Amino acid sequence: MVQILLIDDDHSIRLLLERTLKRQGYDVLCAGEGEDGLVKAKESHPAMIICDWVMPGMSGLEVCRQVKSLPDLATTFFILLTSLGSVEDRVKGLDAGADDFLCKPIEMNEFIARIRAGLRLHQLSQDLTEQKRLLEAELAEAAEYVSSILPEPLKHHCLTIDSRFIPSSQLGGDGFDYFWLDNDHLALYLLDVSGHGLRAALPALAVINLLRSQNLSQVDYYQPNEVLTGLNKTFQMTDTNDKYFTIWYGVYNCKNCQLIYASAGHPPAMLFTLNSKQELTETQLKTPGLPVGMFPDATYINQSLFIDSLSKLYIFSDGIYEVEQEDGSLIGLTNFLSMIRDYQKQDSENLDQLIACLKSSSLKEKFDDDLSIIEVSFIEDFLDK
Repeated sequence: MVQILLIDDDHSIRLLLERTLKRQGYDVLCAGEGEDGLVKAKESHPAMIICDWVMPGMSGLEVCRQVKSLPDLATTFFILLTSLGSVEDRVKGLDAGADDFLCKPIEMNEFIARIRAGLRLHQLSQDLTEQKRLLEAELAEAAEYVSSILPEPLKHHCLTIDSRFIPSSQLGGDGFDYFWLDNDHLALYLLDVSGHGLRAALPALAVINLLRSQNLSQVDYYQPNEVLTGLNKTFQMTDTNDKYFTIWYGVYNCKNCQLIYASAGHPPAMLFTLNSKQELTETQLKTPGLPVGMFPDATYINQSLFIDSLSKLYIFSDGIYEVEQEDGSLIGLTNFLSMIRDYQKQDSENLDQLIACLKSSSLKEKFDDDLSIIEVSFIEDFLDK
């Protein structure tokens, strides 16, 4: 049975409306003042609240504000009873969260019709809330699956790798991996598919599985530009598939400490190195190239460099610096790099500390986009060029 809460300090009106509602088959709760009505609303979670605007103590407008501020009652249909008929008063009511108004004196046929209409809208709102809950549950399961196939931290005699993946509330298209091509060569990459939801996550999973199995035809996985070209041929945009992705791909040779890399529209990887004066220097690692999938004839080029002792390499998606701050601006790449510099000065480095710094700067509890980062630490004892 649908439950309706009736709040009115006028006993005669309250009694009249209660009898009318019960004759229509509704379960009716009554309160004679705003404070008591708010308590009963929190306890019973009615489908509808009918509340007088002008009452001693807490007004109907304040009851409405407080009800609509509570997540458990936000979808409750709220009707204000009022003899205030001005446009300004109605604006105040709507701003407070009221869903409908009934003017006194009340015409009973209109009253019953508005109750039925309001309950229909409440049911639609409940249905949408349930669908949203189910969708969020499915996205959470998908995020768990993406996390489950990402690589574990790597410890090797020439380097160590740590990483973090924090999916957004909508789930984005981030993915990354690192694996050995042979005993000396390590491939590592990070990609970001455009958009959000499963339509972005599924292509990311397809790329991870394809690269992990090394099933790109006629591609030398030791040559990053060939890998990007092969991906571009495989994942072209079509009328039914409007997704493209950016990617940074590199191959590190542990024997000669050389890194070969190429990128396709992706943010630059950042290499931090201590120079002869023990000062921290940084190098952006990026090559020209359009995102994968945009144009079939896109070309990609390799660049290379030798890695010095105790260097650290960071590969990340743009979600890590496109975080909205309290003033509405984004953190931006420059400020994010400043965070990394401060992070590297700490005695005990852990990527969780860097993520905590980002969260403290964020306006929202959850990120709007996936956040992914790979940290590669090159070990000093092995690096002897």
